[in-house]
Amino acid sequence: MSVSDRASFDFIRYASVWEDADVLCDALAPVASGGRLLSIASAGDNALALLTLDPAEVVAVDLNPVQLAALELRRVAFRRLTDDADLLAFLGVRPSADRAATYARLRSELPDGARAFWDRQPAFIAEGIVHVGKFERYLRGFRRFVMPLVESDRMIQSLREPRSLPEQRAFYDEQWDNWRWRALFKLFFSRAVMGRLGRDPAFFTHVEGSVGERILARSRHAVTEIPVRSNPYLAYIMTGTFPPEALPRYLRPEFTGLIRERLDRVTTVQGAVESADGPFDGFNLSDLFEYLSPAEHERVYAALVERSRPGARLVYWNLLAERSRPEALADRVTPLDELAARLHFGDKAWFYTALHVDQVNR
Repeated sequence: MSVSDRASFDFIRYASVWEDADVLCDALAPVASGGRLLSIASAGDNALALLTLDPAEVVAVDLNPVQLAALELRRVAFRRLTDDADLLAFLGVRPSADRAATYARLRSELPDGARAFWDRQPAFIAEGIVHVGKFERYLRGFRRFVMPLVESDRMIQSLREPRSLPEQRAFYDEQWDNWRWRALFKLFFSRAVMGRLGRDPAFFTHVEGSVGERILARSRHAVTEIPVRSNPYLAYIMTGTFPPEALPRYLRPEFTGLIRERLDRVTTVQGAVESADGPFDGFNLSDLFEYLSPAEHERVYAALVERSRPGARLVYWNLLAERSRPEALADRVTPLDELAARLHFGDKAWFYTALHVDQVNR
């Protein structure tokens, strides 16, 4: 039984993308310019971010038509809202006087399926579409109900203050890392709570060991080894939005113009990732493989290699289940372990336990 048979795909699971687009673009930059890239669509953030690499095409694939609707609304918003302040306000990153009125201006340009979905979701439009996924609501629960039991408002605000890395380490070890933080964090990010409130329980089918312990260890890394002030993922978890100094790549002012110019290079496909027609020069595969059994992982990985040009790169994360290049393909694909380790060390979406960058042999 595949993940498509076990999980629900009729609602917004992720309203924002929780993989670091800067890491993704660094990994794919050598193969992207003028090439074809395949991307898991999710909410669309990173499919749009890949346009900054000047590819000929980005094919955004998702099993969930609702996630494709999230990408389509972002694409229309980018096209029609040419002032970045208006774009950020509509998406929910900044306050807006009337998102419904803005949506009324945009809706006619949406594909029929996406328009039908968003027409049924006026509350989502009013809230701002970056906030309305199941996972974002889970994080809101952490911010509202867990953090006040751990630290004061002043201490929570202080966590994101600019510091040198040695100062960040000292702050975490001496002021933040107490027993309440460790206990409540591990409870809230346990398999049971995440499966009920955050991710679909089917996504834990192939996970072994303590979920909370691993994410806690990675969280310590995030606030001691990576600058906190410019980290959009940490900022969202702590503040509920992306402040100006910590925008994700696709919303930064140095990139929004490029993305607007290249919006027509994005093609959407509903279906399994291996259903898209190749060949491709690069792949953004999110953490797809850990949702699959070992046999499914090998089958899908091999199918993607068959759709690859020589030298193509496959980029993917492991959150909780270990997945890497199948040994059966050792003669065709080479893991770029040093590059992956370097990029993973600075990964601002820190909760993933591993990053893989694999290259198809020439």
